[in-house]
Amino acid sequence: MSRFRFRLFSLLADAVFVNAAVIAAFALRFMGDAPPHNVAAYVALWPLLTAAYLSCGWLYDLYEPQQLDSPWSTTSKVIPAAMLGTLALTAIAFLGGNATAAFPRTTLPFILCFSTTFMLGWRLLFLRFGRIHWPEQRTLIIGNGDTARDLAKSISARRKWGWNLVAQLSADSELQQINDRIQADGINRVIVADPARIRETIEQLVLADHVNLTVDVVPELYETFMGRTSTIIGDIPLMRIVSGTIPRYQRMAKRAVDVLGALCLLILTLPLMLVVAAVILISDGRPVFYRQKRMGRGQRVFLIYKFRTMLTNAEQDSGPVLATKDDPRITATGKTLRKFRIDELPQVFNILRGEMSFIGPRPERPEFIAAYVSDIPGYSERFRIKPGVTGLAQINGGYATTPQRKLKYDLMYLYHQSPALDVQIVVETIKVVLTGKGAR
Repeated sequence: MSRFRFRLFSLLADAVFVNAAVIAAFALRFMGDAPPHNVAAYVALWPLLTAAYLSCGWLYDLYEPQQLDSPWSTTSKVIPAAMLGTLALTAIAFLGGNATAAFPRTTLPFILCFSTTFMLGWRLLFLRFGRIHWPEQRTLIIGNGDTARDLAKSISARRKWGWNLVAQLSADSELQQINDRIQADGINRVIVADPARIRETIEQLVLADHVNLTVDVVPELYETFMGRTSTIIGDIPLMRIVSGTIPRYQRMAKRAVDVLGALCLLILTLPLMLVVAAVILISDGRPVFYRQKRMGRGQRVFLIYKFRTMLTNAEQDSGPVLATKDDPRITATGKTLRKFRIDELPQVFNILRGEMSFIGPRPERPEFIAAYVSDIPGYSERFRIKPGVTGLAQINGGYATTPQRKLKYDLMYLYHQSPALDVQIVVETIKVVLTGKGAR
């Protein structure tokens, strides 16, 4: 069983067993003949009851399989989680008003016993007979001294969790030597034990074209003020500089949000898009929409859809060029559309087709990509995720922001993407749309 499936299975199993514990407690307390009003109170409570117990399980790491590697560690986490869940159930029943007032308090001790037994029991059985397939962490340690030795020892003790110490190199190693070792040994995780000595090497390593490479460093004191610890190996904290990819469940959740959000936005803005199409048709003629080749994830080319904001055949004489401030090719209607980013609305179809996301680096034209990749270090990193309708570069810059500055924002998002950051970008994008900030 994969780690993702274990988490999903754990959530479903706990949801079933928690409610089974309540039913068993009712059966024991009332000898199989529970009064209807008590049953009605449970029916009203079960969604909140289930959410409360699952939340308590999450607080005690019951859904992190590496935290449940022995009967003792499992027991020491299940018991307090079940106790806290039962306490939460008591509070919810007490504060739920008339709908939950009839929930029998005399069943709570039985619920605690049964929920603890069921939640602990299936985990101990899984610990005995089940197996989790961990993605292999083929690890290279860069560094000397006690910290590097302690890391090597701790990683070797974590083989059952997929850790595999493949090699260790001195902090004096050349970048080419490190890259060659990564390629030859299939390294997918690099840990730098002494980052202060090789900062330039770390930067070059991060920007190298290694697919699915995670780079961690052992932080100095001042570095802990700037970021949070991502992993602890033994008693050594690690700070993640770059990760190969976000977890699969996060990609699935982001895709689901993209599809749902695109459908809602399409329904809400369809009248506006029809009006915009009519205005463009009357004022500037055909075509209303503009299709252009852009390069997305994995450097795959796709057609992006926008409302036309420039003169027809705007690049017939000049060839492909970037938009500039007060660009004479932009129509009067186009200036308004660009100011409030209305010209981007047709890209909901790109989102629905899976070519783009709401949040991500803006896709660029293939005509410019070759030069950017050649001239700007790390530019190819942008192609590791789907391009977006908006992103950090769009809320902090404008149409004419230089590619070098946009890349810094794109890498900030790529290396630190999270649901919270996505929400922040959406909120800031709404402010940009309403104020016309950064438009060209």
